[in-house]
Amino acid sequence: MLERLELEAFLTLAEELHFGRTTERLHVTTGRVSQLLKKLEGRVGAPLFVRSSRTVELTEIGSQLREDLQSGYEQIARGMERAVEAASGARNSLRAGFVGALAGQVIHRAARKCAEEGKGFAVLMREVQVSASLTSLREGHVDVLAMSLPVTAPDIVVGPVLFSEPRMLGVPAGHRLAGRTTVSLEDLAGITLLRPARSGQDEWPTDRHPGRTPAGAAIVGGPRVQTFQEALQLAGAGAGALIVGAQAQQFYSRPDLVYVPFRDAPPIEWAVTWLRAKDAPRKREFARIAQEVGQAHVRG
Repeated sequence: MLERLELEAFLTLAEELHFGRTTERLHVTTGRVSQLLKKLEGRVGAPLFVRSSRTVELTEIGSQLREDLQSGYEQIARGMERAVEAASGARNSLRAGFVGALAGQVIHRAARKCAEEGKGFAVLMREVQVSASLTSLREGHVDVLAMSLPVTAPDIVVGPVLFSEPRMLGVPAGHRLAGRTTVSLEDLAGITLLRPARSGQDEWPTDRHPGRTPAGAAIVGGPRVQTFQEALQLAGAGAGALIVGAQAQQFYSRPDLVYVPFRDAPPIEWAVTWLRAKDAPRKREFARIAQEVGQAHVRG
């Protein structure tokens, strides 16, 4: 195969038609250029240049070879330039994913604060479905992800808590628990609870679909869902209930759903997460800023 230096020596000399200028551009000696051209001419089996003490000219075969190689070489060079530009952009950016509306607001404000404080990297935001949350990190679609806890996967780093919110039970508007001011975790024994689809079962926080109450009563598993919006739709249609955070009242209110607070359940916490194998100071710095923004946002 044609080596890169052979290609560059040939095309540069074909353009300059001068050994001195060719060696200056390639940062090699005249002897090295001559060696490369001799090797290339040996591959072709014919002279590519006519050389004298004063001039350098392409032969007919040399002219044809230059025409055939030039466009391909330029395409390769442009491809390399784009790759370098993309790599530079990746080094200077952080892809921040979020699950849910409130986490999205926090990430957006954290990104703006990073820009205002001149952190040296641009934050690119992307919404992620809960059923693909950890997958989005593991497959490299996002660098960090704001999601609800718990996250127990050993390959995931959990940053500081951004905010917490009361835990609530979403039930159909006509459900017997819809008129309650509060519910208990033991009330889950008497209802059907929506479950995550099997393909995304490890992505959903486990405390959102428990199999038993704290006292040990079995909880009936309902239909499996892929997305949060699908869960809301099924719950509103009476197919089952779901455990949510209090932000659902603000961002996901529906006439067919009622959100009732738990009186004996801990709040739901949210944090920025990232892959342990790709830990980096930039990610920890962004998590710190997101924590400041998240706590201020919830207080405000």
